[in-house]
Amino acid sequence: MGSAVTDPAQERLRRWRLVLGGDAADGTGCALSGQDAAMDGALAALYGKGDKAQSGKDRSAGLGASVPSVARWLGDIRTYFPSSVVQVMQRDAIDRLGLSTLLLEPEMLEAVEADVHLVGTLLSLNKAMPETTKETARAVVRKVVEDLEKRLASRTRATLTGALDRSARVSRPRRHDIDWNRTIAANLKHYVPEHRTVVPERLIGYGRASQSVKKDIVLCIDQSGSMAASVVYASVFGAVLASMRSISTRLVVFDTAVVDLTDQLDDPVDVLFGTQLGGGTDINRALAYCQSQISRPAETVVVLISDLYEGGIRDEMLKRVAAMKASGVQFVTLLALSDEGAPAYDREHAAALAALGAPAFACTPDLFPEVMAAAIEKRPLPIPDAA
Repeated sequence: MGSAVTDPAQERLRRWRLVLGGDAADGTGCALSGQDAAMDGALAALYGKGDKAQSGKDRSAGLGASVPSVARWLGDIRTYFPSSVVQVMQRDAIDRLGLSTLLLEPEMLEAVEADVHLVGTLLSLNKAMPETTKETARAVVRKVVEDLEKRLASRTRATLTGALDRSARVSRPRRHDIDWNRTIAANLKHYVPEHRTVVPERLIGYGRASQSVKKDIVLCIDQSGSMAASVVYASVFGAVLASMRSISTRLVVFDTAVVDLTDQLDDPVDVLFGTQLGGGTDINRALAYCQSQISRPAETVVVLISDLYEGGIRDEMLKRVAAMKASGVQFVTLLALSDEGAPAYDREHAAALAALGAPAFACTPDLFPEVMAAAIEKRPLPIPDAA
């Protein structure tokens, strides 16, 4: 038999002991010491059940009411757990133990592991945030935004540049502009067996996008509380799109009111702090504004990002979508733009939009460039199977 660290049976008991929390009924009979005991304490502070074990030890959950005690706990979990687990535990602490108000303290913000969900929480607290905390909060948000831009910007620009090139088809392409996949498919009947090749009679190609504006993109973002992560990602993508000369980008956020944040797109942090998460929803009013800004319908892509819980006039909303599509607008409906998949959403409205040719689906940030490329090229959208 090996030691408790290397013995597989003992290791399983140790892990189950950490999961179950050490109550008398956990059945492991495993005692913890050293770092394991410290990890157990950090977990118990957040996930303890609030009852007393038969050993007489207090198993109640809680991190205490003071910023120092919470900051110490945040330091502990960053010591014992990987970053991805720390982010989950922070999120659970905010939800389970009501720590949102403590995020208004600079000391707390300096101790947390920043991620998209934390940014969403900070934005929801923006109006209540004291001046002493705002600069620290902006620094936290900026770090997350810069990390997202590094991850997403290059691929987005490359994918959309290719889509813009391909959207300008020409009948007599230059050699470097021939679309070989489409050319071969169109000339398969001219296959010469003895040479094992296709002799194309008709070339299919595309012209290169010039520096002039080729497409207009309108991002229309629901800023109700459930859409926090989508607002963060959409703001970053909006800034990336706005940096491309061949695309004119407009970013609109809405609840029961509509706010155009296009003039702030050079800094997505300013965009995010210009939002106001929470409140009602009036999709119809938002789409009415977006519709009023469209001057080139055939060259416009409108992206509605919303869970579709409409507080406005449902029939008018659907009529607007139908009218935009009839005029040549490419209309994309995303239930979410995040890594979490589809949230709760209004299935009746989603079905009605699908009937109009605007199917609603959840989109991950990694898939978003492909969705936009398909919309620009006016081809079927790459809708995930699980949508």
